Amino acid sequence: LQLVESGGGLVQPGGSLRLSCAASGDSLDYYAIGWFRQAPGKAREGVLCISTSGRSTYYVDSVEGRFTISRDNAKKMVYLQMNSLKPEDTAVYYCGATYYGVVTDSFPPGSESEYGYWGQGTQVTVSS
Repeated sequence: LQLVESGGGLVQPGGSLRLSCAASGDSLDYYAIGWFRQAPGKAREGVLCISTSGRSTYYVDSVEGRFTISRDNAKKMVYLQMNSLKPEDTAVYYCGATYYGVVTDSFPPGSESEYGYWGQGTQVTVSS
C-alpha cells in the first residue's frame, strides 16, 4: 500500500483546509487510516483516525469539533477537513494505514507505532 498526501499550505488563523490521502497498491477496505502530525521539535501525534468501517474514530482532544475525517473506499481516498485552524495546528501532516483484514467498528489506534504504512507528509502552516 502506498499513500500520498496533498492539500497542505499556508492559511490564516480561523481558516480551513482539506487534506487528501490517496492510496494505491491495495484495496483500502481493510485498513484503518489515521492522520498524524509532527510539529518541529515534537513527537508525531495522532490527530484523527478512522476504522475500517468508517463508523468509529479516534481523535485528539485539541481538534474536537474542528476537524473531521472521512473515507471513500471506492476512490481509495481519505480526507481530513480542518476548520477553525489555529497556529498550534502548524505541522507536517501524515497519513498512516494499519491492516485489519476485516471490516470492523473497532476503534482505530491513535499511536503511530500501530501504523505500518505512511505517506511523505504535507506541510500545514497557520499564520497571519
